[in-house]
Amino acid sequence: MAALARSVLVTGSNRGIGLELVRQLAASPQAPQHIFATCRDPDGPRGKALRELSAQHPSIRLVQLDTVDLPSIRRAVQVVESCLEGQGLNLLVNNAGIGSHATLQSVDSQEMLAAFATNVVGPLQVAKEFLPLLEKAAKGAQTTRLSCSRAVIVNVSSKVGSIGLCLGVLEAPMYPYRASKAAQNMVTRCLAAELRDKGILCTAIHPGWVKTDMGTEQAPMTVERSVQGILAVLGSLSQETSGAFLDWEGNSLPW
Repeated sequence: MAALARSVLVTGSNRGIGLELVRQLAASPQAPQHIFATCRDPDGPRGKALRELSAQHPSIRLVQLDTVDLPSIRRAVQVVESCLEGQGLNLLVNNAGIGSHATLQSVDSQEMLAAFATNVVGPLQVAKEFLPLLEKAAKGAQTTRLSCSRAVIVNVSSKVGSIGLCLGVLEAPMYPYRASKAAQNMVTRCLAAELRDKGILCTAIHPGWVKTDMGTEQAPMTVERSVQGILAVLGSLSQETSGAFLDWEGNSLPW
């Protein structure tokens, strides 16, 4: 089986789904040549598991990247570009995000703004700054078909951000989280429409309710199983799924 992509960048990769994505990508029989594992503080206490993982796999490169800090994003672009040595970036996974269980009674403007800064503005800024490297990968690909081996932006979303499913999902109101994920989904649709002709596929993926710091131990699914599904979905992406909202099993979700 061919490698999913020559180069992959994952934001928020020091824990949870991001860390497991890096782990499974690096352990794959056809691992990417470059895996850029980014987080806010790779040298700090929260980066310990990621540092230990990178020590086992030479394909992993730790990169400091704070998705709400534009200078940090731009420094990360420079690091990634120098490592790629003239090649483009094939796959960008916008995984970094924050949760919130705020209700109508408890929510305030600061919590709403913080969720939008991380879950909406952050992924959009990351996509914008890494766009030249994605365009380079798309132009240099040996195929005209949209896929992860060419150039893809994946935004890790959530079904609780689906307006169509809102009345059918019984979790807490989570106003900041739900609203920000709905907005992130619109960003995904806009990116897909604008970048399709440049050879860049964009999609949103719901990873399921997963046992992570955000998902809590009450979640029914392990992070390992979720990421196995996500990687299988990524391998199946094509023109038909550009601008789609999919779950970890590849099922389409309503916006």
